[in-house]
Formats: sequence, C-alpha cells, structure tokens
Amino acid sequence: MSTADLIARAPKALLHDHLDGGLRPQTVVDLAAEYGYADLPTTDPDELAHWFNRGAKRNDLVLYLETFAHTGGVMQHRDAIERVAFECAQDLAADGVVYAEVRFAPELHLEAGLTLDEVVTAVVDGFRRGSDGTDLTIYALVTAMRQAARSFEIAELAVRHRDAGVVGFDIAGPEAGFPPTRHLDAFQLVNRENFHATIHAGEAFGLPSIWEAVQFCGAERLGHGVRLVDDIDVGRDGDATLGQLADYIRDRRIPLEVCPTSNVNTGIVGSIAEHPIGMLRRLRFRVTINTDNRLMSDTSMTKEMVACHEAFDWGLDDMQWLTVNAVKSAFASFPERIKIIDGIVKPRYAMLKAEQELGV
Repeated sequence: MSTADLIARAPKALLHDHLDGGLRPQTVVDLAAEYGYADLPTTDPDELAHWFNRGAKRNDLVLYLETFAHTGGVMQHRDAIERVAFECAQDLAADGVVYAEVRFAPELHLEAGLTLDEVVTAVVDGFRRGSDGTDLTIYALVTAMRQAARSFEIAELAVRHRDAGVVGFDIAGPEAGFPPTRHLDAFQLVNRENFHATIHAGEAFGLPSIWEAVQFCGAERLGHGVRLVDDIDVGRDGDATLGQLADYIRDRRIPLEVCPTSNVNTGIVGSIAEHPIGMLRRLRFRVTINTDNRLMSDTSMTKEMVACHEAFDWGLDDMQWLTVNAVKSAFASFPERIKIIDGIVKPRYAMLKAEQELGV
C-alpha cells in the first residue's frame, strides 16, 4: 500500500479551518434556494465548486476573501448555520480528523436578525450533532474581523461560551492596515479571563504582524505565520541563522497553523514544493498542517498531507510528528489532549507503520 493510501487512513488534527470556507457546493445551492439568496454565479453544484476554486486561485488574499460573500450570504439563518456546522463535522470525521478547532465570525451572520449568541449556539449544536458517534472531537473558535470594531464584544462572546463548545478567540481578515494591536483591549480581556487566543498573523503581512500578535496580544498560536521566514537567513550551505523573533518563537514552541494550499492560492508561495513549511519543519518549529478553506482551496487534510508527502518526501513519522504537534497545541484541556494522543494518534500510526513494513 502506498504512503498516500496510508495517509488517507491516518488520524489527523486540524487547528485552522474556517466554517464559511468549507461548505459543500450542493449545500450552498440548497440554502440559496431555501432562503432566497439570488446572487450565486451558478446553481450547478459542480460549476459552483469550480467557480469557488477558480476564484481562490487569483494570488491575492483580498481577492481570495471576496468569494466568502456567497457562503456568508447563505449562512444568515439558524437552521442554515447549524446544517453547515453539522456537515463540517461529518466531512472532517470522514477524512480521518480526530481533533478539530473550526473558526467563524459571528458578526458576519446577523443580517436576518440572529443575535451573536444565537449564531454561536447554532454552530456548536451542529458540531455536536455532526460529531456524535464518530472519533472526532470538535470545538469552535470565535473570530472577530480585524477591519471592524467589534472585537471586544466578540471576545466577551467567546468567553461567555467557553464551557459550551468554544475554546478560543481569534481575529481574521486583511492584515495590512489592521494590526493586532488595534484589538489590544479584546486580547487583554481574553488573557485576564485565562482563556485562549490564536491570531491570524504572518500570512500576507510580515514580521511586525507576528511580533505584535505574540509580544503585545499574547497569541498562543499563529494563524499561518509563514512570513516568519523573513527572519531566517539560509546560507548557500543550507545552514540557517535565525533572527531574534524567529528564535523566540521556536524556543517558546509557539505553534504555527500552516495552510500550504491556501498560501499557494493567495500568492504567498508559488507551489507546495516552494513552501517554507519544509524548512520550518526541518528547523523543528512547532509546525502544524491545516486546510484553511476546504471549499475555496478544494482541499482536505488528506490532500494537504499527501501534497507535503509528494513535495518533501515526508513519511508516516513526519505525519505523526505534525499530528502530535497539533494536538499538543490544541486549546482543549490537557487531559483531553493526552487522551487523544495516547489513545488514538500514536496507536493508529503504529498500526499503519506496521502495515507499511509488512507491505500489506
């Protein structure tokens, strides 16, 4: 059996996935019809899937984000949001994901009169139903939009639902012009409440965004973080010299939520083979592999891992290392993380490695 086939069966952990970036094309069509959303470019599910993926491949983060107008457009009612969350959990479980944190911005789902709390409840209810009877443990990350001015209110919302399926707070949206410190009061609230924060930083903008996220806002993880390579100098002999920020992030084991295919789509890198995840893994940063937006990037955890296997010749040992990294870095409780690592991830990888050695 090939390594790619074994990867398809391997347990996976996902820390960076957007709910409104992972809808099934048929669901977008169904919800548009049900709720009277008339702006879809096509109502053929296959053509729509192609349209979303083509729209994502324009090598620009701002243009990439434009495709979300349609998924957001059909996610304005409680039943629609819960259906999307339910299907998200089902799709991740079918892909072998055993732990996931999926993020969404409640402020983007209020056009039909829902409250912020109703949006959160719809999502976590959908996650609960969708993961029931599977090996998947799934939680929500509540996100504020960095170009808006509701982050303190959204941070309060996240904390309010901390014992009901929400494990952390995040900010997302265009980085340039909207630094993390613009939302410093929200992150100070999260820190005071002993809660968790991850921040989109170092995707389309460079080191200052990462530095502010970590040193001012207390980010426990970095969403993307790939521009950290701007602080790493690789000589002709292949030896790497780390700047102070990169050295600090590696020393402190601050996790990087790396999304390879998405980074190609938004023009950050030209191909998976050119992606800095290869170097970051070699230098032993706390790297994790993620999907970002499964619909827009036409991807899954299996596809991301197979792409990295093909680009960097990573095997099952590498995939286990990356998966354990992700679970270690999760915002679930420590006992829960240990249970997933020791009870699911390690035993299943041991079984797959044994099959590989035997050539089964």
